[in-house]
Amino acid sequence: MEYTVNIQETGFITHDVLQIKTDRPANFDFTPGQATEVALNKEGYKSKKRPFTFTSLPSDGFLQFTIKIYPEHNGVTDKLQTLEAGDELIISDAWGAISYKGPGTFIAGGAGITPFISIFKDLAAQNQLEENRLLFANKRERDIVLDSQFNQWLGADFINILSEEHNPKHAHGRIDQSFIKENAGDLDKNFYVCGPVPMINSVKENLQALGVTNKQIITEDL
Repeated sequence: MEYTVNIQETGFITHDVLQIKTDRPANFDFTPGQATEVALNKEGYKSKKRPFTFTSLPSDGFLQFTIKIYPEHNGVTDKLQTLEAGDELIISDAWGAISYKGPGTFIAGGAGITPFISIFKDLAAQNQLEENRLLFANKRERDIVLDSQFNQWLGADFINILSEEHNPKHAHGRIDQSFIKENAGDLDKNFYVCGPVPMINSVKENLQALGVTNKQIITEDL
């Protein structure tokens, strides 16, 4: 089913990550971690649907999306940054395989953080952040989405790694087997993985090499 929603407000939260807040249709529901197909309600864009994750809570009276913008692609995400309050989006029913199934380690690459934003908001609201940690891979420190918020939620259990910048506050490199072994904590708990497909596949292989079972790995269906 499709719904047309009005944009309430929009603004950048990093140099290339846009947050959009919209009306919420009556009886529209989703689970933290889920996504929807989004299109712009403008000529030439209504059929150009893209998947975006909800970063609001199911209990909020609005919907929120946190979206990485790629101006060089000259496509839908680039057009999103031109939208203003009063413009409209077309969304569909919620879908997605990522949902919270108990304490564990969340591993995100870049824009792959978005399903985890709503999950951590929900855990914080329920005082259930304990025994969860987040490993977050980005190119540079300025790319880290909601840095202060995740620090507030997780403290020392929020661990960043940067691939293109040496920074004394963060590890340098990529999320490989040794980084997981050193930072993931209990390997018997759940592992939530989201990011570019090559990264997801690499992380899954590394987890399996460390003895983590497929049942413990929660990711989007690829």
